[in-house]
Amino acid sequence: MKLYYGPGLCSLAPHIVFREAGLDVSLEKVDDGNKITESGANYLLVNPLGYVPALEIQPGLVLTEGPAIMQYLADLAPAAGLAPANGTLERYQFQSWLNFITSEIHKTYSALFKPLPAEAKTVLKELLGKRLDHVERHLTQHDYLMRSGFSSADAYLYVTTSWSVFVGIDLQKWPALQKYRARVEARPAVQAALKAEGLLKQAAAAA
Repeated sequence: MKLYYGPGLCSLAPHIVFREAGLDVSLEKVDDGNKITESGANYLLVNPLGYVPALEIQPGLVLTEGPAIMQYLADLAPAAGLAPANGTLERYQFQSWLNFITSEIHKTYSALFKPLPAEAKTVLKELLGKRLDHVERHLTQHDYLMRSGFSSADAYLYVTTSWSVFVGIDLQKWPALQKYRARVEARPAVQAALKAEGLLKQAAAAA
């Protein structure tokens, strides 16, 4: 399998997941500007939408969208405990977190990178703050998003909240979230993913 990624982008989450799962997955970096991969291929032939991540399961078979990729990878290594078993209530709770992160957190952070008027960014930051308040309340009572422990959803939340430093969000307002991020970042698989993408210094700045 091959994961197409961009350093520090949302593709870092499935990168962390496959390392946590101990799966044999290769990496291919994508230039987000010209959509050319590091091997010189046209990424638009892999994912016509042009964004990462994309997981090439086998030649001609590609899975896109981070939450789907993370669940697929987690299910390939059930012993790693990165996603609850299909059909259980816990699996739906896990999917609820993934949906919340992708629609309420990821997309709001993404919008803040765009050249929007200051008034629009103020509104988005207020909205994001309310979503982080929700996460903070949960993390004051739990070490991770799932009661069972670290899951793929934690990789996703860690990555998206890492963007705070770039969009002017001060995470000191959410101390439980800060402790959680440090807990996630200390995991060997997370450190390995950060090192592979050249992000260790950036991660320290985001802490």
